[in-house]
Amino acid sequence: MSPTEPEGIRRQSTPRRRRTVRLRTLLIWLAVVPTVAMGTQVALTAERLLDQSAQLRSDVVAAERIGAPLYTLMVDMQAERTATAARWAGTGESEGELRARREATDLAATEFRRLAVDPERSFGEVTRQLDKLPDHRLRADARSGTADSTLAYYSEVIGKVIQVYQQEFSHAEDAELAQASRPVVSMLQATEMVAREDTVLALAGPSGELTFAGYDQFVSALGAQRYLHEALIVPHLTARDQRFYERVVGSSDWQTKTRIESAVLSGHKDIVSGIKLPAEIAGWPSAHANFSVQMTTLNIDLARSVLARGDAKAGELQTEVAWLIGGSAGGLLAVVVVVVLTTRSVLRRLHDLHERTVTVADETLPDVVSRLQRGQTVDPEALPAVSGDRDEVGRISDAFARAVAVSVDGHRRLAAERHGFGLFASGIASRTGNLVSRQLSLTEDLQDTFGHDEALLAELMRADQLTVGMRRQIENLLILAGGEVPDPHTEPMRVADLLREAAAEVEDFRRIERQALDETSVEPSAISRISHLLAELLDNATRFSPPRSKVVIRAEVVTDGLSVEIEDRGPRVSPERYEEMNGRLHAAPPYSVLAQNAHRLGLFVVGHLAEQLHATVTLRRSVYGGTSAVVILPAELLVATGDRDPRTTGEPEPQRALQAPAPVRELLPAPAPAPAADLVPAPAVAAAAAVTGPPAAGGPEPAPEPVAHTSAGLPSRRTKAPAAVPAAAPAPLVPVPAPALAGRPALPERVPQTHIAEQLREPRAQETVVRPDTATPEEVADAWADYEQGTQTVEEELRRDQP
Repeated sequence: MSPTEPEGIRRQSTPRRRRTVRLRTLLIWLAVVPTVAMGTQVALTAERLLDQSAQLRSDVVAAERIGAPLYTLMVDMQAERTATAARWAGTGESEGELRARREATDLAATEFRRLAVDPERSFGEVTRQLDKLPDHRLRADARSGTADSTLAYYSEVIGKVIQVYQQEFSHAEDAELAQASRPVVSMLQATEMVAREDTVLALAGPSGELTFAGYDQFVSALGAQRYLHEALIVPHLTARDQRFYERVVGSSDWQTKTRIESAVLSGHKDIVSGIKLPAEIAGWPSAHANFSVQMTTLNIDLARSVLARGDAKAGELQTEVAWLIGGSAGGLLAVVVVVVLTTRSVLRRLHDLHERTVTVADETLPDVVSRLQRGQTVDPEALPAVSGDRDEVGRISDAFARAVAVSVDGHRRLAAERHGFGLFASGIASRTGNLVSRQLSLTEDLQDTFGHDEALLAELMRADQLTVGMRRQIENLLILAGGEVPDPHTEPMRVADLLREAAAEVEDFRRIERQALDETSVEPSAISRISHLLAELLDNATRFSPPRSKVVIRAEVVTDGLSVEIEDRGPRVSPERYEEMNGRLHAAPPYSVLAQNAHRLGLFVVGHLAEQLHATVTLRRSVYGGTSAVVILPAELLVATGDRDPRTTGEPEPQRALQAPAPVRELLPAPAPAPAADLVPAPAVAAAAAVTGPPAAGGPEPAPEPVAHTSAGLPSRRTKAPAAVPAAAPAPLVPVPAPALAGRPALPERVPQTHIAEQLREPRAQETVVRPDTATPEEVADAWADYEQGTQTVEEELRRDQP
C-alpha cells in the first residue's frame, strides 16, 4: 500500500479546458458571416446611392426654385453697383437709372428671401448681407466715406451669391456632375469680373479719370476674366455650348469690349490725380449692354444643362439601387440554398461516421481487447476496414480504421507481453519462494538449536520476521503479475487467528493491537488473500505512524459481511488524496498506472486482492487525526463457528495473546489480563493443538518437514508443533476461549522458544496492581520529542516517495 500524502501538500491544478464549438455551428457561421457581410455591404451601398440620388433631386429642386431668383439678384446687384458708381462720378441722368436699379434689386431680394427658407442650405449669409443694403445706400446718397468702400459692399454680396452657387449646386459628390457644373460657376465669376470692369469705367465719369486704385481694380478684373474664359470655361464646355460661346465672343459687341480693354491698358495716360483713360471708353456702355444679355443666356443654358444631368443621374442611381438589391437578394438566396444542402450532406455523413465510431469504441474494441486479454483470436472482419475514399470524410474514416488497427495490434502485443511477464514473474516468484522457504526452515532450525542464547534468539526472530516480509513481497509480485496468492489452508480459520496471522507478517508487529469482536471463521480458499490484504494495510499503518503509537485492528460482523477496521495515528491526509487512493482501491488500475507509481505498489496490491475477494476497502480520516482503513468482506467468505451464525452473532471475542517465557516476553508487548476461567497451562494447549503430539523428553529431535508447495509453485510456510516442556517447568498460561476447550481443539500455531532451557523458561510474575503514572516532566518531554521525531521521519519518507 502506498504512503499517505500529508494534508499540506496540494495537487497541481489542471488547466481549464476551452469550450469547443460544434461543427454544425461552424458550418452555419461559415455561411452566415459572409452572407451578413455581403448583405451589410449591399445595404450600405444602396443607402449611399439612395442618399446621393435624394441629394441630387433636392439640389435640382432647390436650383429650379431658387437658382433663377438668386441669379437675378446677382445681375440686379451688379447693375445697381454700376449705377451707384455713375452717380458718384456725376454722370448725367444717373439719378433715375439708380432709382430703377434699386427697385429691381429690392424686388429680387424680396423674392430671394421668400424662397430661401431652408435652414440646411447656405442662404443665410446672403440674407444677412442684404440686411445691410439700406445703410450702404444712405452712405452712397450722402457720399459718406469713399466710393471704393461703398462699391466693395456690392462686390461682397455678389461674391456670397457666387459662393452659394459653388456650395449648393456644384455636386461635388459626383465627379461627372462636378465636371459639368464647373463651367457654370466659372461663367458666373467671369461675368462678375466683366461687371466690375463696367463699374470701374462708370466710376471714371465724364472726365474719364481714375485713381490709381481704380485703375488697378480694372486691370485685375480684366486679367481674371480672361484667365477664367481661357482656362476654366472654354476647355469644359460641351460642343453645343462651345458653339454658342464662339458666337458670343465673335460678335461685334464682344470685339468692341476687347478693343476698349486693350485701349485702356495701352492708351491710358498718367496724370497728377491718377490715370487718364482714352476716348474709346465712350462705346463701352452700349457694347456691354448687348453682350451681357448673350452671356446671361449662356449662363442660364449651362445651369439648365447641369440640372438636367443631375435629374438624370438621380434616376440612374435609383435604377442602380434596384438592380443591386434584386441581384444581391438572388445571390444571397442561392448562397443560403447551397449552404443548407452542403451542411446537411456533410453533417449526415459525419453523423454516420460518428455512429460507426461509437459502435467500434463501445462494442467492438472492448470485445476485441477482452478477447486478446483472454488469449483468444480476433476476426479481422470485425474491425473497420480502409475504404480508400478521397474526400475529407472518407479520409477521416480511413484514418480511424488505421488507428483502430494500430490500437488492436498494440493490445495484441501488450497482451502477449503481459502473458509473458506473468509467466516470467511466476517463475521468478517460484524460485525466490523456494529460497525463502529454505531460509525460513533454516531459521527455525537455528532457533531450535540456539534457543538457549537469548540475544541470538532475538536476532533469529528478527531475521525470521524479515524473511516473512520478503515472502510477502514475492507474493505481491505474483499478484501484480496476474496470479493468485497460494493458500495451503484446508480448514476454516477463526477471525481472531486470521488477525494474528496478518499481524505476524508485519515487521513491527509488537505495536499492533488486535480486537476480534465477533466469533466467526473465514473460508479456507480466502484465508491467504485476506491475510495478505490485511498485512499490507497493517504494514502501511505501522510505517507511517509515530514509532511508539499503537495500531489497532478490530473485526466484527456487520450487515454486509465482516468489517475489519485498521486505525493508526499517522499524519493528516487531504480529502482529495483520500478520494484518489479510494478510487485506486475500488478498481484495479492498469499496468500503465503501475509503471508511473512503482513506489506505491502496496496500494495496487490491496486493490487487486479486494477485486478478487469482491471486497471493498475505504480509507478515511480517523478521529485521532490519522488514517482509518475499513475493509468489508462479503458474507459469502464467512462460515459459522460452532453452532452460531457469523451473520447474526454479536458476542465479542476476548483478545488472545501468547504467554511466552520470560526472555521472550521482554521482546513482546505485554498482553492484557485475561479472565481466570480462560487461562490454561501451555502444555495442554500445545498438546491439544499438535497434530502428531510432542516428542518424548530427551528423545531425538524430529527431522525438518519437507517444504510444501501450492498449485502456483510458491512454498507455503510450514507450521511446526512446539517442543515438549519438562514437567518441572512452570507452565506458562495461554488464554484460550472456552468454546475452543469444550469443542474441537484450537488450530495449531507455532510457539517460539518453548524448547529453551528450563532456567530461561521461568515466567515472570505478572503485575496485578496497576501502578499510578509516576513519569516526571522530563520523561514526558522526552516522550513528546520522540513523537515529533517519528512524525518528521514519516514526513521525510513521504517526500522521498513522491514521484
